[in-house]
Parts: sequence; C-alpha cells; structure tokens
Amino acid sequence: MFLRGRTAFSKEHLRHHAQKDFFAPAWKKAAAAIPVFAALLGLFTLVGGLANAAALTAGFALMYITYEVIHRRAHTHGPTGPYSRWVRRNHFSHHFQNPRRNFGVTTPLFDMLLRTHAAPGQVVVPERYAMRWLCDPDTGEVWPHLARDYALRRASKPELRAQEDYREELRAAYSGAPPQA
Repeated sequence: MFLRGRTAFSKEHLRHHAQKDFFAPAWKKAAAAIPVFAALLGLFTLVGGLANAAALTAGFALMYITYEVIHRRAHTHGPTGPYSRWVRRNHFSHHFQNPRRNFGVTTPLFDMLLRTHAAPGQVVVPERYAMRWLCDPDTGEVWPHLARDYALRRASKPELRAQEDYREELRAAYSGAPPQA
C-alpha cells in the first residue's frame, strides 16, 4: 500500500513531505491527470453516451483542481473559517504526526471508509517545517489564535542529525539511489 518512492507519484509525495514548500509542478500534475481523465471519458461514454461522459469527466476534473487549490492554500495561507481550520489540522496531522493517517485533504470520507482517519488533536509541528502563516515572525512563536491547534517542537542536536538522516533516505527514495550506509 505504501509505495515509498517506487512510483513517480510516490516520489513526489515523499518530496512534498521532505521539503517544506515543495509542490510538484502543475505540468507534472496535468500530465498525470490527462490520461486518467481520458480513461474516465472513455468509460463513461460506454455507460452513458458522450454528452453525459463529458459532463461527468469535467466534474471530476473540476473536483481535482479544487482539491489542488485547497491543498496548496493549506500550506500557504492560514485558516479563515471552520472548514479551512479542519483542512489544516487534518492535513498537518498527516504531515507531522502520522503519515499513514488522514490522507484526505478536502474530506475525511475515504479515510473513514478505509479506516485511516484519526482525530488530530493539537498538531505538533517541527520548528523547521513550520508553515509561514503559523508563527509570529517577531517572536517565532505560534500565533495565540492558533495555539490551541498547533504547537512547535524545537529540535535538539541529536534530532537534527536524525532529521538529516531521514532527509537523506527520502532523497534516495525519490532519486532511485540506494541510501548511504
């Protein structure tokens, strides 16, 4: 189930976790999505005719674009309401607490169906990965209005070395090179 860098998608996902502000380029996402949408169009055409298939495929494409916008904004902008607050807590618990839980960025539906949903509670964010909107730039502390949802974890020197080892493993996973011993 967990591909650990064996596919292009998995490599991009690992890189997204390893590099604070990394998002796969839009052209790569489009290149991966177009064959999927073409297959959907073909399948839906067989079932319901071309007009219905085109409408349904366009709906799936719109859902995918909406997902991508919400995902990027979760990383780049602070919460503005209950839904955006939920999106960020849920998604960042996936990033920083358990990457095998809370895969759904926009909805918990599939996490609930697949039993990968976990209530996030307060999300502890490693200081080096803190999103730009999370902390007061003057103090380096979590903004008071976000403190019930987030806390910073300051890294010790052994943790920094372990993080570097982990980053090296991730680099190797998405480059295809074996990890260094």
